[in-house]
Amino acid sequence: MLHTAKRRWLTGAAAVAIGAVVLTACASQREEGGGTEEPSDVDSTFIFGASGDIAGLDPAMANDGETFRVSRQIFEGLVGVEPGTADPAPGLAESWEQSEDGLSYTFQLKEGVTFHDGTDFNAEAVCFNFDRMNNFTGLAATESLSYYWGKLMRGYAETGTSIYGGCEATSETEATITLTQPFAGFIPALSLPSFAIQSPAALEEFAADEVGGTAEAPVLSEYAQGHPVGTGPFKFDEWAPGESVTLSAYEDYWGEQGQVQEVIFQVIGDTTARRQALESGSIDGYDLVAPADLGALEEDGFNLVNRDPFNILYLAMNQAVPALADIRVRQAIAHAIDKDQLVTQVLPEGTEVASQFMPPAVIGWNEDVTTYEYDPEAAQALLAEAGYDEANPLTLQFNYPVNVSRPYMPNPEQIYTNLASQLEAVGIVLTPVGEDWNPTYLDRIQGGTDHGIHLLGWTGDYNDPDNFVGTFFATAGNEWGFENAELTSALTDARGLATEEEQEAAYLDVNEQIMEFLPGVPLAHPVPTLAFAPRVTSYPASPVQDEVYNLVELSE
Repeated sequence: MLHTAKRRWLTGAAAVAIGAVVLTACASQREEGGGTEEPSDVDSTFIFGASGDIAGLDPAMANDGETFRVSRQIFEGLVGVEPGTADPAPGLAESWEQSEDGLSYTFQLKEGVTFHDGTDFNAEAVCFNFDRMNNFTGLAATESLSYYWGKLMRGYAETGTSIYGGCEATSETEATITLTQPFAGFIPALSLPSFAIQSPAALEEFAADEVGGTAEAPVLSEYAQGHPVGTGPFKFDEWAPGESVTLSAYEDYWGEQGQVQEVIFQVIGDTTARRQALESGSIDGYDLVAPADLGALEEDGFNLVNRDPFNILYLAMNQAVPALADIRVRQAIAHAIDKDQLVTQVLPEGTEVASQFMPPAVIGWNEDVTTYEYDPEAAQALLAEAGYDEANPLTLQFNYPVNVSRPYMPNPEQIYTNLASQLEAVGIVLTPVGEDWNPTYLDRIQGGTDHGIHLLGWTGDYNDPDNFVGTFFATAGNEWGFENAELTSALTDARGLATEEEQEAAYLDVNEQIMEFLPGVPLAHPVPTLAFAPRVTSYPASPVQDEVYNLVELSE
């Protein structure tokens, strides 16, 4: 089988001649001192069709799924994820203990681990990384870049709001991280790629903190453009922006290397083009299969894998826009939307209608939350009460991404079209603004206030309610355009509770409070599907996309 640095060619007949096999979520853990010898007849290059380009190569300054997909191959954190679940598991830390007051966490670190530049992973490297993130300043300390640190740690050293109290390397293999406030979700949060441990030497050598530009259009550091160094099973080779990212197996990896020796993420923004690339043999697999393509792919012998839906698709309403600051307008928009029609006509089979900003599997999901049933007449009455009618219609910008698919939003253009027709039916005038996902769309939504109602969503990073509603609403941000001290206080209190029972009660109340305030309309929990060539016999599917390709198994 011939392949180059970017593509592999084989005949369409060869791609489908092998009978389909059932793919399983690989449950094997990475083992100490692994290193599986690859059979000589197996093509060890795995090409994945990515729906969008990465935002950069520094995971501490990223928050999107395409970037994290690549980051998970290169980097590892103190905490990982139990395969096939959203639950935390040991990573670079083999174990940890929490102090009785809930403020200190002592981590026992894995020994014999090296970064890809040959330097040692140790407790000092851990503290360097956490101190670095807390000390971000200027543009680095904005939600356009260090989104997760700001949201989960509630700020930075320069803002005086950070709950990070410090890190002490008590020995080569022991590090203690201290918080100034309890954070019940701290351990699962550490499984995020944003908290991965990077080589201090590389971060310093390539000036990782030197970013430029603006919040709407940041300019990445030299490190983030081409010198990422982690401890993961694959090391960085090349990034051709807008085209591909190439990685190769790190020969001194502490764990199991597996069959895959080279990974290529080929950027193919169009859903149809991704399907055609799989059918032609140019790629081995892709994510976010269009619902209309599922039957044909399965019939032709390709392997389909569903992730358990652990996500939320929503229509956000930016209250920096004066009209959207009026609760009557937000309620009218909610009543104008027929979620059942959206799910039936546009989203994948198995998708569930959402009633709140988290899926039912998460602690605190409230079956009695306030809902806004589809009622066009009620929507029109609320708009009239707010001062809008045919002579003076409500006019809004409707922002949506193009040329991309997300697990919670497999076909954004179709979702936009469906929702736009429903909103226009009650007299709302829309100005559509469709933009490419990275960097334009995300930077507009998160970096400034020039947006109106917009499509976005979230795939949960770990199983904790703070990862959903806390990430969205615990601090004021550009996306939603409001400050709500009562909601912020409730979320701050809830994230510090020690037991599930306490959290359950608190988040039941939080979800009701959110839906009464109505910052946006939760729409659905779509089912994401991946498709693979017959030679891919096992893929480590994860509800939180924690999929590392040293666990991919190939038959040829």
